[in-house]
Amino acid sequence: MAEDEQSGIEPRSFLTCATEVARLLGIGDIAMEAKEPHARHLAHAVRKPLLERASLPEEWFAPLMAAAVYDPDPSFCRWFVEPAVYAFGRRRVMAALVDYLRVGTDAERTGAVRAWYSAHVPLHADRSPAYGPGGVRNPALDESQDTKAAWLEVSMQVFAEATDLQMRRRVLLDLPTSRAAYPPPLHKLLESTLTSARAHPDPYIRRWAAAADREGD
Repeated sequence: MAEDEQSGIEPRSFLTCATEVARLLGIGDIAMEAKEPHARHLAHAVRKPLLERASLPEEWFAPLMAAAVYDPDPSFCRWFVEPAVYAFGRRRVMAALVDYLRVGTDAERTGAVRAWYSAHVPLHADRSPAYGPGGVRNPALDESQDTKAAWLEVSMQVFAEATDLQMRRRVLLDLPTSRAAYPPPLHKLLESTLTSARAHPDPYIRRWAAAADREGD
């Protein structure tokens, strides 16, 4: 039995997450309808207002990240990730996704993988007033080399520990096949991952390992 079922807490869904973001923005017509089109309607309604704000309250960060992770569409989850990156910084957004990957449920881990791509969104001063006052942005907000390394590390750890084939595919197949993309402290873990992937019965996982081996030649 899932932890939410044991505790009596209703599991989160994209609809509940999108509804919470709409509520925070004060957008009307947020009556709950147990239908995916309603969730997408809410996501569309909050996209522009989120980007138009010069700042977002601290308490909005967690709901935005939850909506991004629970959004089932890898194209549209950017609607929540992008304003969070502008307002709170790429570093913090990526760190939150690393946490979801590290300790989340399988559904949350899958959502974090979907949202990770959007966390790399390019930033432009004319895209959102949250970019920075006078079009000047604090570079520390977006310094993310260590969080990118953490993502690589946790992805390989999840690959090693997961028993579900789809989860193992999700965390591995999006990882770079070039050894140069991995900082030296991760090389030992990378070699262990490659050894496991080379011998794996799944052809897609073996193909990833073969690509990495070709790049390493």
